[in-house]
Amino acid sequence: MLFYIFAALAVISGAYMVLTRNLLYAGFSLLLTLLSVAAIYVLLFADFVAVTQLMVYVGGVLVLILFGIMLSSRVHDKSVMSENVNVGWGISISLLTLIGLGYTIWQASFSSLPWIQQANTDILAGQKSTVQYIGIKLMTDFVLPFEIASLLLLIALMGAAYIATDKQKV
Repeated sequence: MLFYIFAALAVISGAYMVLTRNLLYAGFSLLLTLLSVAAIYVLLFADFVAVTQLMVYVGGVLVLILFGIMLSSRVHDKSVMSENVNVGWGISISLLTLIGLGYTIWQASFSSLPWIQQANTDILAGQKSTVQYIGIKLMTDFVLPFEIASLLLLIALMGAAYIATDKQKV
C-alpha cells in the first residue's frame, strides 16, 4: 500500500513539475518527486541507493537548483516564468509513450518470471544492509570503472574552473 502511495506522489509531483510555469514551484515539486523515489527505494530494501538518492540528489543537486532559481529569478522585479512551446507535440509524444508502455505492461506475463515465483518475503525481511556488499564489490570488481569515473569528474571540475576564470592577462 505504501508503495502505491509513494508512486502516485512521485508521478503527480513529477507531472506538476513539468506542467507548471513557475520555476520555483517546479523546483519544490522536484524535491517531492526525489523524496518519493527515495521512499520507494527504502520499501525495496535498497538502503544504500535510498541514502545516495537523499545525499546526492536531494542534498546536493536540488539545493543548487533551488538556490540558482531563487538567486536569479528576479529580473527587474518580475518573476521568471518558463515559456510553453510545442505543447501539442509534447502532449502527443507523451500520450504515444504512455500508450506504448501501457500496452507493453498489459501484454507482459509477470507470472512466468522465475524471480517472482521464488520470491519469499521472509528472506527479504531478514536481510541486512547492502552497504557492505556494495563496498566490497566497488573496491574489488569495479575499482577500475570507479577510478575512471572519478578521473572524468576531476577533469570536468578543472574544465569548469578554467571556463569560469577571467581570461584577462595579468
